[in-house]
Amino acid sequence: MKSGECPAVVIEKRMVPDGCAAIVRVDEDLAIAVFRVGDAFYAIDNRCPHKGAPLGEGALEGTVVTCPWHGFTVDVTTGICPRNRVLRVRTFEVEEIGDGLKIVVSPG
Repeated sequence: MKSGECPAVVIEKRMVPDGCAAIVRVDEDLAIAVFRVGDAFYAIDNRCPHKGAPLGEGALEGTVVTCPWHGFTVDVTTGICPRNRVLRVRTFEVEEIGDGLKIVVSPG
């Protein structure tokens, strides 16, 4: 990695079915949920800001995922909760590289 470059995680697109998520463990403190909505891919912190539930295991409707524990919702395109715009999760840039996805893990 070049100086000043953010670390990244690379996964194959096929690991993320349309309307679903793949969970990628970055380290012991961070897991990222990568969602596919049609031909677009979005990455957010897998931890729900409400009680820490795994958002990648929630149901995705359009671009909104519902937390599997308490029904908290998050828009995967922005990381913002539609019902309480003050609450949000960290988002990550996703770059498509051929058959792969590069998730840029910027300092958070």
